[in-house]
Amino acid sequence: MGLLTRRSSFCTLLLPLVFWSCGAELKSAGMTIAVVPKGTQHVFWKAVHAGAEQAAKDLGVEIRWKGPDPEGSRQAQVHLLQNLVLSGVAGVVLAPVDEQALQRPVAEALQNGVPVVVIDSALAGAAHKAFVSTDNRAGGALAGKHLGELLAGTGKVVMLRFQQGSASTTAREQGCLEALAAFPGIAVVSSESYASDEQKAQQTAASLLLAHPDVAGVFCPNESTTHGFLVALQQNGKAGAVKFVGFDSSEPLQRGLEQGQIHGLVLQDPVAMGRQGVQAMVAVLRGTAVVREQTTELALATPENCSEPRIRSLLAPDLSILSR
Repeated sequence: MGLLTRRSSFCTLLLPLVFWSCGAELKSAGMTIAVVPKGTQHVFWKAVHAGAEQAAKDLGVEIRWKGPDPEGSRQAQVHLLQNLVLSGVAGVVLAPVDEQALQRPVAEALQNGVPVVVIDSALAGAAHKAFVSTDNRAGGALAGKHLGELLAGTGKVVMLRFQQGSASTTAREQGCLEALAAFPGIAVVSSESYASDEQKAQQTAASLLLAHPDVAGVFCPNESTTHGFLVALQQNGKAGAVKFVGFDSSEPLQRGLEQGQIHGLVLQDPVAMGRQGVQAMVAVLRGTAVVREQTTELALATPENCSEPRIRSLLAPDLSILSR
């Protein structure tokens, strides 16, 4: 076989591979992926947004960032998801407000050719293509163990829950209770109160402090409940005296940690969560392999370690991409 013939045969074999590779890249190029959080105001969700935008930039896709209004509303998120599917987005990255209420809309989205990747909080059923989250039960257990040790294994504790149907916070609450059960001298005197936003958390916390004036420890499972309870403790004159462990971060919570009014914050990596959610969706759209269940990092911030570089990066994630 002559050189020219051999080259022609090689190109014949190579060209389909080249076109396949380019096709895989081009299949998602120019496509729009909707990213639907539970809300948009808290630092956690802004960090998810930053991670999603970074992944979109790296992968050459567009992001449509849209949260339910009002925040945390099951019905608003259902309607938002349905409208996004009708608008022609290629796929949706969703943090479901309620693991049951969003199950059917996600299945309907898939039937209409719009795949969904779930982040942050679990969704019932198997219609979604991947799930990227923190190990929330482990995060709650980390908080409960730390709180038990802060109390030296004795004292009364209250828990302020976030919202019924929220799988992520429910898992944190359960993990915390399980860890506290390992301390026989600790009595959980209240664990059935809910507050779905910061204002309700502050009001409910004030009532709990009034009902349990000798409370020694507190756990809250997300940013809004933690902030609301911190304000109630400050107004009650008990900030710092009551051992307080919360979840997630914001500027007020960082200050509370630095001032010794918060004794522990369990931190997630929301930037990684947003980035991995978009990466998973692009993999789905390109027809490439995707790991169905992915977990992101957990860390415990305390007044003692809050100046360490990795803890600082989780307490105050880089959001600069959102202002470009």
